[in-house]
Amino acid sequence: MTDKTMTIREMCEAFDVTPRTLRFYEAKELLFPIREGQKRLFTSRDRARLKLILRGKRFGFSLEEIRQLLDLYHVGDQQLTQLSRTYEIAQERLADMERQREELTEAIEDLKEQLAWGARMIASMKADKKAAE
Repeated sequence: MTDKTMTIREMCEAFDVTPRTLRFYEAKELLFPIREGQKRLFTSRDRARLKLILRGKRFGFSLEEIRQLLDLYHVGDQQLTQLSRTYEIAQERLADMERQREELTEAIEDLKEQLAWGARMIASMKADKKAAE
C-alpha cells in the first residue's frame, strides 16, 4: 500500500471489513480518518492501526486493550513500552487460549464417551425390542 489515502470502500475491500466496522472503530477512537464532509479518507497510519486492531481481535484482545496498546506508540521510547506491554498481554492471552484448548479437549472427549454410551444403549434397546417381537 502506498502513502495515498483510501476511501471507506477501498479500506473495506483491502481488509475485508464492513463500513459499519470502520465507523465503529472510528467512534471508539481507534481510527482517525480525515473527514471531508461525509467522506472519510484513511491514511497509511489508519491502515497500520486497522491491521493491528484486526490482529488483536483475532487473538482475543479486548478493544480497550488494543486502544491502550495503540496509545503507547506515542510514548517516545522507540516503541519499547508498546512492544513490552503487547508482549505481556500476548503471553497472558496465549496462556488463556491454551487453558481453553485443554478444557475444550476434555469436553470433546467427554461428549464422545457420552455418544458412545448412547449408541450402545440405543442398540441394546433396539435388540431388546426385536427379541420381544
